[in-house]
Amino acid sequence: MIRKDLHTVYSVIKKCLFRMEPERAHQWAVNALQAAQQTPVLLWALERKQAVRDPRLAVQSGQLHFPNPVGMAAGFDKNATIYPALAALGFGFVEVGTLTPKPQPGNSRPRLYRLEEDDAVINRMGFNNKGIIQAAHSFSTLHRPSVPIGINLGKNKKTPQEEAAGDYRTGLRALYRHGDYFVINISSPNTQGLRDLQHADSLQFLLSDILEEREELRRETGEVRPIFVKLAPDLNADMMTETVQIGVKLGIDGFIAVNTTRSRKDLVSPHRTEEGGLSGRPLSSSSTEAIRLIYRVTEGQIPIIGVGGIFDGKDAYQKIRAGASLVQIYTGLIYQGPSIVRSINQKLLSLLERDGLDSIQEAVGLDA
Repeated sequence: MIRKDLHTVYSVIKKCLFRMEPERAHQWAVNALQAAQQTPVLLWALERKQAVRDPRLAVQSGQLHFPNPVGMAAGFDKNATIYPALAALGFGFVEVGTLTPKPQPGNSRPRLYRLEEDDAVINRMGFNNKGIIQAAHSFSTLHRPSVPIGINLGKNKKTPQEEAAGDYRTGLRALYRHGDYFVINISSPNTQGLRDLQHADSLQFLLSDILEEREELRRETGEVRPIFVKLAPDLNADMMTETVQIGVKLGIDGFIAVNTTRSRKDLVSPHRTEEGGLSGRPLSSSSTEAIRLIYRVTEGQIPIIGVGGIFDGKDAYQKIRAGASLVQIYTGLIYQGPSIVRSINQKLLSLLERDGLDSIQEAVGLDA
């Protein structure tokens, strides 16, 4: 079985990868997936074995259909070059980026650290990417998988705060026909001042401007692309409530909870003092609480994508029962390998049977 082979192969490869500098290991993985994409038959066989096809896992969100609720979070496929291969691993959707209007190198290296004792990662990448023009070229040339593709947008580091909306509008316009949904990333801790855009006055102006651009694109194309806002876990309850209420009032289509955190609570790894955003298992509880809060504030009427500390099906199910319609993984993939996607979906099915539910959508918000 390919699944067992993947698990066995990754357990061997992981030892080699974890001896490499983390960013070099990531690039090795990207190169391997790019090589796999060159053989369509290989991708077909991989998807056939990895994908869990069961209507109980399907999620319908607006006009978008997700074959299962487990997605690839932004940050892995920064330049939209390997989303066909990621889809073949069994993901129900793939989010690419973060993409900025102009290419930028990001912060100086080293900027990525494994915290193996904590099942975590710290990064201060700084939106390193090749820009929206290169991404548009990839979208125009690569095979389009059958799962939804999200595009995560950010602002360039050198763009002044007061001109940030222009960067998001530029990215939205350039890539509008390529994305199935878009994410406004205003919550990364690795671009100075970016999180200030979550504050009420700045947020109101920013989202109004972006949604105005979306309306212009709707009139031009006849198509409406959902727009999600990705939130920071470090907002207190009052600030997150205000942020969500502003988004809902303006017509935002959904939220992603959450981005990486600046918190270093209870970490033991030697790298725990490194600057940057923390992801992985330590983020699990704060992510779930944020999901639950957003679900209550929106009265369950707005889709939530839950991300942070998902390593198995129980973790994913907890976030779904807290109010997430969909979930995403990243750090879990690093530590568990590509078989994690199939494993999570199979566990979700067993948990649905345990609880007497007919579909994953019936589980959304049961604990909220």
